[in-house]
Amino acid sequence: MDLNKYIEHTNLSPTITDRDIDQLVGEALEYAFYAVCVPPFWVKKAKRELGSADVKLVTVAGYPYGYNMAETKLEEIKKAMDDGADELDVMINLSAFKSGMSWPKIEISKFAQLIHQKEAIIKIIIETGYLDEKEIKSACKVCKNGGADFVVTSTDIGPEGANIKHLGLMKEVLSPQVGVKVSGGIESYEQSKVYLESGVDRIGTTFGLKIMNGLKIGS
Repeated sequence: MDLNKYIEHTNLSPTITDRDIDQLVGEALEYAFYAVCVPPFWVKKAKRELGSADVKLVTVAGYPYGYNMAETKLEEIKKAMDDGADELDVMINLSAFKSGMSWPKIEISKFAQLIHQKEAIIKIIIETGYLDEKEIKSACKVCKNGGADFVVTSTDIGPEGANIKHLGLMKEVLSPQVGVKVSGGIESYEQSKVYLESGVDRIGTTFGLKIMNGLKIGS
């Protein structure tokens, strides 16, 4: 199991500095992580530091609450891709979703069309901690029907991170063509191993080094 190839090495701290970006990228290169995930402001620098390395660059849009206007998110997405982002983790509009509106699917379709035109990847964060079981399944259907490539469980901002029960609910609904990324509270090799054995496609975490060191200790 090449665990490193599933990890999106992440730092979305509000106090992240240029030195933190250098460190994040350096660690991703050293451990050959799948990707780094950085705030939109730092995409251009991260792209420059990554150079031609086989490490993808991920950033966020509509983060962390998702209730920005669609036009705002579209501009964020355009700018991020212009600056070199390979993948966009976009927050679902939970406010509209909780209101029973069809807008989230329409919005996601617009984002997916733009992102796919640039041959980039769109991942929709549904923030499972704010949803009950029925809503998790419904949100996954919205993402799938809107054209998302991945659905993401959560952030470190919401009330609860990823858990196996929620993952199971998501896998019930999503087709094999739609991947699942777990994030929020994943800190150990043991947690990561359980998720991978349960069929996740990506792991977003700020604890990439801790996870890899745990793998060394357990091997």
